[in-house]
Amino acid sequence: MPDYSDYVSIYDKEGNEYACPLGSLKGQVISTEKLTEKEKEKCLNTGEIVGTERI
Repeated sequence: MPDYSDYVSIYDKEGNEYACPLGSLKGQVISTEKLTEKEKEKCLNTGEIVGTERI
């Protein structure tokens, strides 16, 4: 089972947080604009999970 430390938080321009598995990222990524489509498929919008998505 994945551990919380196996994920990295990445933010979009609006400040929404995405949890992405470290193993799926190709390099040092600090914003969602830098993710490839394949990497985006593996990430989860944490606002959708816990209901705290910014408006």
